[in-house]
Amino acid sequence: MSSTSTAFDTARAEGRAALIGYLPAGYPDVAGGITALKTLVDAGCDIIEIGLPYSDPVMDGPSIQAAAQHALDGGIRTTDVIRTVEAVAATGTPTLVMTYWNPVERYGVERFATDLANAGGAGLITPDLTPDYAPEWIAAADEHDLDKVFLVAPSSTSERIAMTTAACRGFVYAAAVMGVTGGAAASSEVAGPLVARTRETTDLPIGVGIGVRTGAQAAELGAYANGVIVGTALVRTLLEHPDDRAAGLRALATLTEELAEGVRRAPARS
Repeated sequence: MSSTSTAFDTARAEGRAALIGYLPAGYPDVAGGITALKTLVDAGCDIIEIGLPYSDPVMDGPSIQAAAQHALDGGIRTTDVIRTVEAVAATGTPTLVMTYWNPVERYGVERFATDLANAGGAGLITPDLTPDYAPEWIAAADEHDLDKVFLVAPSSTSERIAMTTAACRGFVYAAAVMGVTGGAAASSEVAGPLVARTRETTDLPIGVGIGVRTGAQAAELGAYANGVIVGTALVRTLLEHPDDRAAGLRALATLTEELAEGVRRAPARS
C-alpha cells in the first residue's frame, strides 16, 4: 500500500501541490480503464482516484455519468473495481476508490475494506457519506489503515468542517463548487475561503476538486491548496474519442501533462 500522505509530502518537498486524477473503472472496458489510469500516472498524476460506477450518481455530472453507465452496461462489478485498483496501485502511485456508499454496503463494509487493502488501495473517498453516519466504515478503515476522505463544501458550517476534518485520514476533499461535477469552474473566490476555513481545523492536506479543467486553473488552485483534483475534464477527453482508443489516450496524456505542469507553476502552502 502506498499512502496519500507520502505523495503529499513529496509534492510539498518539491514546493508544489499534488495532482489527483480521477477516472471511473470500466471505461471503455476494464482493461481499457486500467490503461487509461496508468496513462494518468505516466503523464504526471501523483494520486489516483478510481470511480466505482453506480446507477444513482447524485453528485456526478453528465460526462462521468455517461462513462459510468457505459461501464455498468458492460457488466462491471465491484470485484472488477478492486482488480483495477490492484493494477494501478502496483505502479507505486497511491490509489483510492471514490464511491457512493450503497455499493460498499451491498458488498459488505468489512469485506470491501479487506479487499481494498489487500489490493494495495490507499483508501476511500465517500461523497455521500458524512462522518456522523459512518461508524462502520471508520472502524473498518481504521482496522486496515485506509484513508478516510470526507468532503467539505462552501455551504458547510464551521462546526461541520471541524467534525469532518477530525474524522479524515489522508487528506480532506474540498468541493469548491456547489452542484454536480463538471459544472461551473472552480475559482479562487470560492475555493480560497473554503480552504482557509478548513485549514483552521486540521493539519491534513486539503485537495480542491470539482470544476478544474485547465493547467491555468490548476496553477491558480495549487497556489493555496495542497492538492488539485481533476475528474470530469479527463473523463470528457476519453468520451470525445469513442472509436479511437489510441487517440483518446494521447489526448488524455496531453491534458494530464498540462495539468501537471500547472501545479508546478506556483508553490502550494504547507
